[in-house]
Amino acid sequence: MLKICQKLLKPSIKRFTASYSYSTAKESKIEIDGHSINYIKEGIGDHHVLCFPGALGTIWSDFKPQVENLDKDKFCVIAFDPPGYGFSRPPDKSFGTDFYEKDAEIAYKLMKKLGIKKFSLLGWSDGGISSIILSANYPDSVKKLVIWGANSYILPEEINTYEKLRDISKWSDKMKAPLIKLYGEDGLKTLWNNWCDTLIEIAKKGGNICKNKLDYIQCPTFILHGSKDPMIAGEHPEFLLKNIKNAKIKIFPEGKHNIHLRYADEFNKAVTQFLLE
Repeated sequence: MLKICQKLLKPSIKRFTASYSYSTAKESKIEIDGHSINYIKEGIGDHHVLCFPGALGTIWSDFKPQVENLDKDKFCVIAFDPPGYGFSRPPDKSFGTDFYEKDAEIAYKLMKKLGIKKFSLLGWSDGGISSIILSANYPDSVKKLVIWGANSYILPEEINTYEKLRDISKWSDKMKAPLIKLYGEDGLKTLWNNWCDTLIEIAKKGGNICKNKLDYIQCPTFILHGSKDPMIAGEHPEFLLKNIKNAKIKIFPEGKHNIHLRYADEFNKAVTQFLLE
């Protein structure tokens, strides 16, 4: 079992081991619905792009190659730590089966407070799910949607994946160290267990996360997928492709969950082309 867990964990948690060295981007705080949201805004382009991190993710753990390397003359890149993660604390994350909706609402209000009326979304994993919801809830505000590592429902067999990921004592030190530095060991255990419990609760209630939102997305959508992603079954990106109007897909044959980090140059090039076309 340990070997199975390690095999699953390495690709799916590899994103957490991304460098935490910060660039010259200046982080700021803004108050939204009782949360002090940590964010950055970089670039002078008139196309605003919001980067939406995944579970436990932050600006730098999840989007360093995009924040630093997307063309700042063409884009204005905004990235943030979702409420309860990273430096958007205290308070710590308050999970519930509606946390994707709540995160989407915070992200929308962040952009409005920054005075940005229309923007594109880059959403990874949990951030991809919340980006789907945001795009559906506020179609007039979203120019284009880019998602990867995201799913609109949970398969019954995926409960086993979450259970295998639960025990952080089975993670390698390399995987744990950045997160322990950020959250503390007890804090990491609590956050991660709460995340696992929430996903399992959603699964046991039928597994629907945001299937009912897909038909409301109006913007052009770009789905990217790593064929060897251990967290996302192959049927998920295909379902999104079939059920989102004006969607297209790009497959990374050797990609896992973190294609935007592992294949950053190719990813950024494809996303840039899509956003500008």
